[in-house]
Amino acid sequence: MSKSFEVVLKKVVDHSYIIEIGEGLFGSLIRDLQQGLLPDVSKFAIITDSTVEPLYGRPLLELLRRSGFQADLFSFPAGESSKTRATKALLEDQLLSQAYGRDCCIIAVGGGAVTDLAGFLAGTFGRGVPALNYATTLLAAADASVGGKTGVNTPVATNLIGVFHQPRKVYIDLAAWRTLPAREFRSGLAETIKHACLADETFFRYLEENIGRIISEQGGLILDADVCGHIALTNCRIKYEVVEQDEHESNLRQILNLGHTAGRALEALSGYQLLHGEAVAVGLVIQARLGVKYGYMTAEQADRVVSLLKKAGLPTEIPDSISNRALVDKMYTDKKVRSGRIRFVFQDGIGEMKRFADGSYSVPVEEADIMELLEEIRGN
Repeated sequence: MSKSFEVVLKKVVDHSYIIEIGEGLFGSLIRDLQQGLLPDVSKFAIITDSTVEPLYGRPLLELLRRSGFQADLFSFPAGESSKTRATKALLEDQLLSQAYGRDCCIIAVGGGAVTDLAGFLAGTFGRGVPALNYATTLLAAADASVGGKTGVNTPVATNLIGVFHQPRKVYIDLAAWRTLPAREFRSGLAETIKHACLADETFFRYLEENIGRIISEQGGLILDADVCGHIALTNCRIKYEVVEQDEHESNLRQILNLGHTAGRALEALSGYQLLHGEAVAVGLVIQARLGVKYGYMTAEQADRVVSLLKKAGLPTEIPDSISNRALVDKMYTDKKVRSGRIRFVFQDGIGEMKRFADGSYSVPVEEADIMELLEEIRGN
């Protein structure tokens, strides 16, 4: 006769944290540590990439050590193609070889690829150690540094392997944006435009009216301080309002995937020659045009989305090197796929998301409809 024992583990966990936005925030980070932000931590591991290492990684390492903290720096080659299980394992081995244990903290310094990879490492190392995010790009500020989603890419799919692991604090350094190549900054604007599309029509109009204060018509950076601050704060607010209601992406949080069903597929198929935001921009166009066909938004609203993406200097067309067949096939690796069917999340006009009759924010889309739309887009 079998017996059973119920393991009751009901508990309330507070994953709250502060996001600080400003210029040159190393001093603030050091003060936070001195004032006991992480009282049980005795060693700090800075995780960064080869681009950010000399600009921010090394200076932070020296500042931590001068302030009396035990710290080391671990770097990997810059780029989305390094965001892999192999890189994570290499970093873990380096941490272990330097006697890092459960009393350490991971400080992720860089853009989205760094915060994704370092956050995943922090979520699994020692079964979970605290992490701080020091975001140096608009993409990290807009998306990767908020919400605790971490992960790595595989040859099959992007970001399908990872964990939810909330940071203890996030620092968004607006001064770092001035060190970004214009193309990287424009890529980050795609996630900003996505947030406006899905949650805030007023913010969308603000971007339409003010995009020229941060990006010139030739695509160069202007970076008006007031506009940058407003963008950083609004990105955080919009993402927080979604994540706060659905931390583990059971339904509502899927809306943050707007433009990503096609975007992630394009990014992978390009061999990451397309930056994440560039691929998402094209994905937003595909979603908007498909939404017009289904009656979720008007042609004029879709045109406004395309126009804003173009003003931001982002691509809006599918690269000739990627076939429609390959693109659709790659969409089947998207994490929203259920029962072998591609699913999209759609805008409901501008500033809201479509919620379907079953309460879900994603819906199966027929492959034939996608193929037909892709043919139309290429024909324009």
